[in-house]
Amino acid sequence: MYYSNFLSSPEGYFQTVICNVPEFIPTVLNHDMHYISWDNPPQQHPHVLSLNDTEKMIASGAAFARKFRQDTPVLDKIDKSLLRRRNGSFTMGGWCAGKPRCSKVGTPTKLKPGPGAGRLRGLIDKLISAAQSGQDQCT
Repeated sequence: MYYSNFLSSPEGYFQTVICNVPEFIPTVLNHDMHYISWDNPPQQHPHVLSLNDTEKMIASGAAFARKFRQDTPVLDKIDKSLLRRRNGSFTMGGWCAGKPRCSKVGTPTKLKPGPGAGRLRGLIDKLISAAQSGQDQCT
């Protein structure tokens, strides 16, 4: 019944279920890895992210972000700067080899972490440290 009157129920449902299963409580970090900016005072929906939010969003180390408008310049900046995507293409993996680019299949299981991996690791290290000290766990 709690979620029937909750503003963003789909976003928090899974985490709430996991945080209420006793066997999972000690293994859960109470963070959903999203960068979300709220207006002040908070509205029903999050602040729509723009180019002005880029630095804070990247510095957060979060793996995900929301809320964006369709075809906004901030998405182009994420594609170019963070994902290194070109001209609406997809992000290349270790399977992409040869010249011209991706003309041969490389190693499909090869992972080559980019700069975002370091930011994500920083966030995860911070969350684990907080959890080990008894903070930011399911309560």
